Amino acid sequence: MTDEQMRYPTGKFKAPASYTSEDIRSWITTIKTFPGKLRLAILGLNEQQLDTPYRLGGWTLRQVVHHVADSHMNSMMRFKWALTEENPTIKPYEEADWALLPDYNLPVESSLKILEGIHLHWAALLESFREEEWNRTFLHPASGDTMELRKALALYAWHSNHHLAHVTETTKKF
Repeated sequence: MTDEQMRYPTGKFKAPASYTSEDIRSWITTIKTFPGKLRLAILGLNEQQLDTPYRLGGWTLRQVVHHVADSHMNSMMRFKWALTEENPTIKPYEEADWALLPDYNLPVESSLKILEGIHLHWAALLESFREEEWNRTFLHPASGDTMELRKALALYAWHSNHHLAHVTETTKKF
């Protein structure tokens, strides 16, 4: 694989032109199943393998696991804010800087447990949506973009598969 293919093993995110109920169900299924798939993907990896970058200059598999826990925690909060406030401005964060914090050296089990709990809650929330709730929005201050929750769901289903592929493609090398 080229560096670009390792950086984006599932391709870059492209927002759909339209959203079908089948798409939404599929993306919710991705949210529901991601923690188990990630756990299976790292099952049996030793500490040295977990500390292997998925590409030259990229995060280690350990950092990837901790990153998705942080990222998906933030995403679920954004969904809740959008459901309870009118187009709230979300709080962005410096994910590259978070990946350098000491908790990213912890065993991955803590983040796997976080993901299992968050995704259980997140999927239950998503499955309860009425059509009008998919139109709810939040504002990302860094980009100035207003994002509908249906687009955010598509993005985080992609994000789940994107980072899962970082792990699965790297483990093929072991």
